[in-house]
Amino acid sequence: MTKHIDCITAGSCVLDILAHPVNLNEPLINHPVHRINPMQLLCGGLSCNSGIALARLGCKTNIFTYVGKDTWGQMVRQMLTDENVDTSLLLTHESEPTSTTVVTIDPSGDRAFIHCQGAAKRLNIATCMDHLATFAKSRFFLCGYYSLMPDLQDDLPELFEALRNCGVKTAMDAAGDGGSMKPLDQILPHLDLYIPSLTEAQHQTGQTDPKKMIDMYRDAGAMGILGVKLGEEGVLLSDCDGEYLHLPACQLPDGESVIDTTGAGDTFLAGMIAALIRGYDMAEAGRFGTAVAACCVTAMGGTTGIRSWDDTQQLLG
Repeated sequence: MTKHIDCITAGSCVLDILAHPVNLNEPLINHPVHRINPMQLLCGGLSCNSGIALARLGCKTNIFTYVGKDTWGQMVRQMLTDENVDTSLLLTHESEPTSTTVVTIDPSGDRAFIHCQGAAKRLNIATCMDHLATFAKSRFFLCGYYSLMPDLQDDLPELFEALRNCGVKTAMDAAGDGGSMKPLDQILPHLDLYIPSLTEAQHQTGQTDPKKMIDMYRDAGAMGILGVKLGEEGVLLSDCDGEYLHLPACQLPDGESVIDTTGAGDTFLAGMIAALIRGYDMAEAGRFGTAVAACCVTAMGGTTGIRSWDDTQQLLG
């Protein structure tokens, strides 16, 4: 089938209210009023963060998830449209509200979330299969977050198997504590790309060594590109059993500093997928992903700092 779409991002879709700076090292109740910079309203969650990043990198991107029948949902739809993300697969749930989050960010860029999960959690296998013919027109399908999709998680093996049977490359991201190896062990054989954070991978595998985490994923039948995001230490990648590649974090653009780490993992994946779509190998794609993540952390929100493909390439030299 001819592929008219580069990537469909699916799952978590949130309207983020960003508050900065907030001292996260002491209880908020210690002070009745916290004076901060002007708050920002942005859409976030994996489907939005990765979707907008992919669009800015020149990929034709669709978003597949739910928003509510409320003002928040209308705002999310407009923000995505403004970023050239196709919203024809953005569904409106009849009863659940749009997912919303207050993101409190301290001066170092660390953050804590006050979250209402909302409509996006209602994605299920029946809704996915209803749209399989459209999914089949995409080169990649990125879904997240694992452990936070109560109505779909147990059926993800079925979904990813169906996608791969349609010639679609599959990718997934995790969030929260990362969940467990059940049902991840049933999902991994159907993934072409899976790179959780160090904290998520530790919780899933019970291991402390990133290489052993990857080995456990391989033992579960994973055949695709695997890895562990290591924050400031970069990322560990593997495209076959027993082979590992450590890529350091990319240097920040000249004159920039870390403002907010929200969305760094989501945009790393977007950068890597964008590069894989263009034919880059794992090492090249991973390096490009670190550059996209480096741009991400220089501004408030998950996508404000994301640049074009050419500008990001310049950062890599």
